[in-house]
Amino acid sequence: MAKEGSNGNSHASTKPPPTPSPLRSAKFFQANMRILVTGGAGFIGSHLVDKLMENEKNEVIVADNYFTGSKDNLKKWIGHPRFELIRHDVTEPLLIEVDQIYHLACPASPIFYKYNPVKTIKTNVIGTLNMLGLAKRVGARILLTSTSEVYGDPLIHPQDESYWGNVNPIGVRSCYDEGKRVAETLMFDYHRQHGIEIRIARIFNTYGPRMNIDDGRVVSNFIAQAIRSEPLTVQAPGTQTRSFCYVSDMVDGLIRLMEGDNTGPINIGNPGEFTMLELAETVKELINPGVEIIMVENTPDDPRQRKPDITKAKELLSWEPKIKLRDGLPLMEDDFRTRLEVPRKN
Repeated sequence: MAKEGSNGNSHASTKPPPTPSPLRSAKFFQANMRILVTGGAGFIGSHLVDKLMENEKNEVIVADNYFTGSKDNLKKWIGHPRFELIRHDVTEPLLIEVDQIYHLACPASPIFYKYNPVKTIKTNVIGTLNMLGLAKRVGARILLTSTSEVYGDPLIHPQDESYWGNVNPIGVRSCYDEGKRVAETLMFDYHRQHGIEIRIARIFNTYGPRMNIDDGRVVSNFIAQAIRSEPLTVQAPGTQTRSFCYVSDMVDGLIRLMEGDNTGPINIGNPGEFTMLELAETVKELINPGVEIIMVENTPDDPRQRKPDITKAKELLSWEPKIKLRDGLPLMEDDFRTRLEVPRKN
């Protein structure tokens, strides 16, 4: 039985989940671990797939509808005997035999989730219900990538997992914030009622290669603007803070959480905190010292502060981020330059 997270008491049923197949315990058959990654063609999902595929005992199945993901992110695995790619929307049921489910599917950028808020909340609620139904049917362990957005515009700083958040239920971001909060509720309800093995990661801002170039998130915005020699647009007042975790650190944290014996929720993010102006200055210095920095209007419900308390991740997962922002940004710049076809000037 998994150890309970900070926000739930263990009332899981004693009935063990079913085993997917008698082959799993056959004497002469070495069963691989079959892992489903929803949203696996996306930014974090594709890096997770890369890491999972390194283990020759893993068979990886990706389900993605390509709303924000891209087959390009997975092109090196297409055709590999241990890899399958399914074009599938998680708001529809998926009948498949797997041992683990990493449930990442959901647009995570304001540009995408505000474009289709109804689809976003359906992905979070119906999609999570469908994946939990699948986990219940086949006895799989399921990990949900929740978000620091469940804390809303936090009234405590930094945010630890016991904080219930300060969220606007009817704002333009609510489809994402509240959608993820409901997804966490569903995870714990299935855990308590049906004994499903669950893991919840609350992930904070993540950056790295393969981010959508025009996804509206601050790191990709600044890097793309610097490469194109456009002004870096800082949303007023510029003192709001974010913490940025490099994608390889994030993937390491997710795998540790899945393999460990704690339900979570556990914050996974980098506690290094930067104001938006500091981030803009760093990108300018590293990528294009000639660009100017300008202030633009802010978006509604933009949190003023965001910084994870990762005490739990350190204690329970022996995890903390290794890659500093100044080391991660140039790796992302190389990827963006290739995709934008803007080579470095000598």
